[in-house]
Amino acid sequence: MGFPIVRNRRLRSSSAIRSLVRENAVSVNDLIYPIFVTHGTQIKDEISSMPGVYHFSLDRLEEEIQEVVSLGIKMIMLFGVPEHKDAEGSSAFDHNGIVQQATRRIKKQHPELLIAADTCLCQFTDHGHCGYVHVDEKTQLAEVHNDRSLELLVKTAVAQAEAGADIIAPSNMMDGFVYAIRQGLDEAGYDHIPIMSYAVKYASSYYGPFREAAHSAPQFGDRKTYQMDPANAREALREAESDVVEGADFLMVKPAMAYMDIIRTLRDQFDLPLVCYNVSGEYSMIKAASLQGWVDERAIVMETMTGFKRAGADLIITYFAKDVARWVRESI
Repeated sequence: MGFPIVRNRRLRSSSAIRSLVRENAVSVNDLIYPIFVTHGTQIKDEISSMPGVYHFSLDRLEEEIQEVVSLGIKMIMLFGVPEHKDAEGSSAFDHNGIVQQATRRIKKQHPELLIAADTCLCQFTDHGHCGYVHVDEKTQLAEVHNDRSLELLVKTAVAQAEAGADIIAPSNMMDGFVYAIRQGLDEAGYDHIPIMSYAVKYASSYYGPFREAAHSAPQFGDRKTYQMDPANAREALREAESDVVEGADFLMVKPAMAYMDIIRTLRDQFDLPLVCYNVSGEYSMIKAASLQGWVDERAIVMETMTGFKRAGADLIITYFAKDVARWVRESI
């Protein structure tokens, strides 16, 4: 049977019917909000390439956290911009590092708010890479040394857990990083802290505004020897499977918009909670088009978020989180 017996438009004939048969919906419980913290006082500086996103000093952080909590957002992700950078990124694992200070302050005021700590070195190294850079004595070529980097990342994860981070979110893409961090956390007495692995992180052009925000652009070369080639899909399965067997508790795909096929692939293959990161370039493109009046910001953001859910994401890291939380509340 077909038309005229079958009429698919019957289930689209009113807003009420469309709501009843809607297959995917975005909830405030799906959202993770990234926040940039920095040293200094009375700092709330808008990031020029990311309208509506700010650097906060610790003394201005509470106003942002209060708004997040009032909107019902359950989790934030902290990124730190340090005063001091060096070859090892030592500020990342300093007990009084900026992320650790922010974590302790937030948990004291809002113990129920979940904090995911981004565990990487790029914001903290003077060379801007996500690990320890080794220079070959013979060739004088610099490369990111995988296993030495793991040692520094473990120290960072433990310092973040000691400060009160609820979830460790390593984004460095070194081989074996989940295993190393899991072992380090367990040995330090933090076997209860889950790892939200940036399992599939592409060497993407969508990260540009973030690198301005985090002051983390590489000072030489690029990150293509450790982040994934955007052309590859099967490799994503190998990366994700490695993290699963090493003890990851969440899997993440980053970026999100151009990689919805990868989100779906991981959703079909693995049963861990799946996160996607709606990254800075994706945010800034929509913001720029909206400011020009070319798109309806609310409509296009909500359509994009729904697309992530339809692709299979359980959680969405997005700079639009506060806006989405408001819009979801208004639609109820």
